[in-house]
Amino acid sequence: MTRFNQIQEIKRRLFAMRNGIVADTIRKGGLEYKMVFGLNLPQIVEIASGIEPSQALAEEFWADSRTRESMLLAPMIYPREAMTRERASEMLRESITTEVTDILCHRLLRHLPFAMDVAVDAVTSSDEMERYGGFRLMFNLLYSRPADIRPFVEAELSADCALTRPVCQSMLDEIKFMLDEED
Repeated sequence: MTRFNQIQEIKRRLFAMRNGIVADTIRKGGLEYKMVFGLNLPQIVEIASGIEPSQALAEEFWADSRTRESMLLAPMIYPREAMTRERASEMLRESITTEVTDILCHRLLRHLPFAMDVAVDAVTSSDEMERYGGFRLMFNLLYSRPADIRPFVEAELSADCALTRPVCQSMLDEIKFMLDEED
């Protein structure tokens, strides 16, 4: 099976599981994808579980930023050992929605030995979406590094960014709970 045929087969599976009601809801929510199949996350995970990890295949799906499910599938099939720090940072910058960013961080980036370095680089960016990605990645690392993460969270909360505020407030609450601090 050629790579093109594999992509075609995966797209057929996505199409077969499409949900018009969910797709319409996503579109009405303002997301500007050209193609939305309306699959929920467990369905995408199910499809990904049947695909052998492949950097080339993952990169092709990631490059398909017109299709929601392609961008969500890519981090699930990207082999962790093939990911570099530079590419991880690029993908975080290229992520176009909070949903894609959340999946990228949870399914792929948090497992990398350089995840904290990528997160620190991202949270110091001037781009709000990139900072959001950095904090979502830090959230996945919170339990192992609360003291390292706290100063970044507190600094971001003082910036009062509408995109990052909810995740940072949740992180700060969790840090206080972990450290048994009172408000």
